[in-house]
Amino acid sequence: MNREFLLPDVGEGLIEADVVAWKVSVGDVVELNQPLVDIETAKAIVELPSPFAGIVVALHVAEGATVSVGEPLVTIADGDSDADAEPATAPREAVLIGFGVTPDAEAPLTRTRRSTLRSNSAASTDDVRTAPPVRALARERGVDLTTLVGTGPDGVITRDDVLAATPKERSAMKGVRKSMADAMTRSVHTMPQATVWVRVDVTPSLDQIAQLRANTSDAELRFSPLTLVAMAALDAIAHYPAINSFIDDATDDVVVRHTVNLGIAVNTDRGLLVPNVKDAQHLDVIGMARALTDLTTRARAGSTSLADMANTTFTITNVGPLGVDGGVAIVPPGTSAILCVGQVVKSPWVLNDQIVVRDVVELTMTFDHRHIDGALASSVVAHIAGYLREPPAPA
Repeated sequence: MNREFLLPDVGEGLIEADVVAWKVSVGDVVELNQPLVDIETAKAIVELPSPFAGIVVALHVAEGATVSVGEPLVTIADGDSDADAEPATAPREAVLIGFGVTPDAEAPLTRTRRSTLRSNSAASTDDVRTAPPVRALARERGVDLTTLVGTGPDGVITRDDVLAATPKERSAMKGVRKSMADAMTRSVHTMPQATVWVRVDVTPSLDQIAQLRANTSDAELRFSPLTLVAMAALDAIAHYPAINSFIDDATDDVVVRHTVNLGIAVNTDRGLLVPNVKDAQHLDVIGMARALTDLTTRARAGSTSLADMANTTFTITNVGPLGVDGGVAIVPPGTSAILCVGQVVKSPWVLNDQIVVRDVVELTMTFDHRHIDGALASSVVAHIAGYLREPPAPA
C-alpha cells in the first residue's frame, strides 16, 4: 500500500513552506523517523522525519518549490506491498514537528544526484540538464534555460550560469525575509509609532564589562555592552511594567505581561532573526551573558527553532557592531516597544564642568503610541540610561 506524507503544520499556524533539500530519492528504502527533507518556513529551516517505513515511490515537490500545508510531499510504499496500490494519506497529526532546525546548506550536485533531480523536475524543460533549485532560480530571474550553455560537468547548467545570464538582480521574498516584510508592513499600517532617544556616557559600564571579562574562567562566556543594556532594560521593565505589554486587537484590551521574553535581533546569513531569552527577568548578569552567547551562536549557526522566536515581549536591536550611531526601529507586532542601541564612540563630554573624552552611546526607543505615552517612554529610556551611567555592582 502506498501512503502519502502531507506537509504538516510545524508550528505557529504555518501556511506554506519551501523545499530546501531532499535527503532521499525515488527507490530508496527509508526507516521510521529517518530524515526525509529540509523545509524552510517563515522563520526557520526544519528537518522532517519520515512517518512511515518503506520504499520511496514519488517525490511530489521539487527542491526550491513551495508547498502548502496539507499537500503531499512524498509517497512511500510498504516494503512488502504493491507499489501500484491506491495511496493512503498520512494523518496530518502523524508528524507535528521535525527533528529541529538545520543549517541552510545545499548538498553537492553529484552525477547520480543530477540524474535523480532530473527525474523529479518539471516536464516543460526535460531536455535541459540542471537541478530543481537552479530551475527555480531561473524562474525567479526570468532566465530561459533553453538559451544557456551549461558550464558544469557534462554540460549541466549551474547556478552561476543562471546568475551570469540574469539581466538584473532579483530575489524572491520568501522565508525569513518574507516573514520580516510581512511583520514590518503590518506594524507600520496598524500601529502609530513615536520615538524618544538619549545619549549616554557608558564609560562605567565598559569598565564593569572589562572587570567581568577579567574575572571569568569560562572561555565560552562573552561579555559585551549588550549584556548590560539587556540588564538595564530588564530593570526598567521592573519599574515600568506597562512597557512590557501589547494591545489585544480582538478586544482592544491592553495586556501587561509579568514575564519578560527579551527579544534580541540577530543578523544572520538568512536575514534578521529575533530569538528571545525566555523568563529573562530571573537572570543575573552572568546568566544574561550566557543566554545571549547561546542565543546569538545558535542563530548564526542556523539552529534557532520556531519556539525560540515565539512570544517575544520586548525587543533590543543592536546596530552598533555595524558601525551605526543609532536608528529608529519598527515595533514588532505583538509588543509595544523596541530599543535600538548604537555604537559606542569616544566623544567629548562635560563631566564635573570639565570637557573630557568618554565612551558614549545613543539609545533610541520606538513605542506604540496608542497606549504608551511620551512620559512613560521617556521614563523607561531615562531609567536605562541611568543604569548604564552607574551600573550596580554584580551580585
